This record gives sequence, C-alpha cells and structure tokens, in this order.
Amino acid sequence: MNLALELAAFSGLMALGQFSPGPDMILITRTALADGAKAGALMGLGIATGLCIHTSVAVGGLAVAFEQSPGIRQAISWSAAAYLLWLAWCLLRSAFATPAAGGEVVAVPARRGPYVRGFICNLLNPKAVIFLAATCAPFLTGPHPSWWPFAIAILVIVQGGTLWALWSWLLQWRPLRSRYERSARWIDGVFGFALAALAVKLLVAP
Repeated sequence: MNLALELAAFSGLMALGQFSPGPDMILITRTALADGAKAGALMGLGIATGLCIHTSVAVGGLAVAFEQSPGIRQAISWSAAAYLLWLAWCLLRSAFATPAAGGEVVAVPARRGPYVRGFICNLLNPKAVIFLAATCAPFLTGPHPSWWPFAIAILVIVQGGTLWALWSWLLQWRPLRSRYERSARWIDGVFGFALAALAVKLLVAP
C-alpha cells in the first residue's frame, strides 16, 4: 500500500478512537463548554502530551509487557479510577451547589489548570496504550522506511491535539453554549455521573 494511503487510513482509525466516548472526551467537552475554547485547547494540549508517552510505549513495543503485567495494570487502573472519581465529585459538587443570592450558582474552581487535568486524565487511562498498540501494530509490520515509526507517533500526537482544539472551538457555537449556560447544572451532573461510571468500570474490570 502507498505510504500516504497507509497514513490516511491510520489517521482515520485514530480519529474514531479519539472521539469515542471516554474520560478525555467527557472532560474536554465540559471544559470547552464551561470555560471556553482556550481552556479546551489547553486541555487538548495536555491530552496530546499524555499521548506522547502512550505512543512511545505502543510504538516501542512495550504495550505487550504492560498487558502481561496485571499488577502494574491494576495499579494504574486504580489510580485512574481515583482521579476520575475526584473529577466526578468536583462536577457533582458544582451541579448540586446551593445557588447564591440572585439565583446564580457559584462554580467550584478547579485546583489544577486545564492542561494538567487533561494530561493526568490521559496519562492514567490504561486503555489508551492498549488501544494505541492494537491500532499501531498493523501499520508497523512489513517493510517500511526507518522514519516510519516516528511518522506514526507524530501523527498521533499532532492529530490528537489539533482535533481536540478544533472540537473546543466548535463547541463555542452560540446556540450550543446558550443551551449549556441555561442547563449547566444538569449537564455537569450528567458528566459527573458519567465519569463516576467510568471509574467504577475501571475498578470492577478484570
């Protein structure tokens, strides 16, 4: 297959994976809606930084060892679950906060910036490296030039950061933001419960 076509096919698979439901998607969507495109783009950059590490592990062939080390994987899963539960608690606390005078709800400030939250959320996702390993493996087999693994890694990182930034910008569409502003407490509650559900799934997964 032509190298350009291979990269295009790989890029399409990665886009589908990055926009599938998960903690990164939930967190960046809520951040972009609540705090604007800049905060969403910074979170996207943090997620892309996490992808740097995951991609290095996947392209370097270490994902197999990770998959065969249940102790390491369980420790990371528990850490991820704890972090997701903390994020869920912050959103639910904001959703169920008592309105201040005038009927406005005072938002609970985040203790970490969007970049750090995005980085930690992606870094502690044990499914990310496995997904990347499964997606990268078919494209790393067979005859390829020496620069090919680096091209795969760069594509993952650059595409991830770019798509998340674009998503943050699209979420600034005025009708969508107006709807969020009118229903922020309910939406934050839904996002909070979704993150909690993902944390429980990590805890009970074999």
